[in-house]
Amino acid sequence: MEDDSFTNLPTSHLLGSVPAVVTEEKSPKNYEVPEASMQTFPPSSNGRGGGVGSSSNNNNKGYQTMGAPTDGVEQQGPPNTWKGVFSVSSYVQYFNVDTDIVVNRLMSSFYPIGGDFFSKIDANPDLYGLVWISTTLVFLLSALGNCATYLMLKHTDSSASWNFDVGYVNAAAVSIYSYAIVVPLGFYFLLQYLGSTASLIRFWCMWGYSLFIFVPCSVLLVIPVEFLRWLIILGAGADSACFVTANLKTYVGGGDLTIVLAASFLLQLALAIFIKAWFFP
Repeated sequence: MEDDSFTNLPTSHLLGSVPAVVTEEKSPKNYEVPEASMQTFPPSSNGRGGGVGSSSNNNNKGYQTMGAPTDGVEQQGPPNTWKGVFSVSSYVQYFNVDTDIVVNRLMSSFYPIGGDFFSKIDANPDLYGLVWISTTLVFLLSALGNCATYLMLKHTDSSASWNFDVGYVNAAAVSIYSYAIVVPLGFYFLLQYLGSTASLIRFWCMWGYSLFIFVPCSVLLVIPVEFLRWLIILGAGADSACFVTANLKTYVGGGDLTIVLAASFLLQLALAIFIKAWFFP
């Protein structure tokens, strides 16, 4: 018969012994495992990258959705200095348009009277129209200009040889992009000098959409009838010039800016004549 005194001996100090029940409990340390915030990447240099130790007022922990940015992200906007000109993020807001908005503004550019275009774009002026319309016009003038010269040549002499003129691409790119960027910029500084209010982004937006009428017009200029070509291009140029002048008058109204309005009309009409004379001779 075994002695019960041996069973009460502590065995935890023996090598290889495994106690069945641990009766002694130690007080746990005050330590918390930080939660993961994988959407906030990379973390900030001060260690407050959206985890438990963050001092943000946002009570949501863990993942962050794209539709609900943190308070710090909401307060950050495009740079309001000249450094923002060289930052791509400064221009993201000017391309935040959908198809319905763009189509509505394209249709508005066909109406030469009214002068309400700036009221339509006041809440969200865009540069998408400027880039898209200018690029489309460059492509069409290069391609259809060569096609028109081919048709005119074959109409007069069917046996004459014809070669594709690559110089149309360079001429179209330089003329259209320069006009769409430099002319609104020039009017912006001119109106600032004259003491009138001006917005460069709104000017770029308005002048960009004013070029859209030349897109379908360039398709019609392929018709090998010279009189009809001049009638089409002068009609499109007058419509575009009236659109620019009417909206510019509404936007900068209040002063004697007749010379400025006349200059905008003549420049728009001169662009139309240049398109006809250079690409559809």
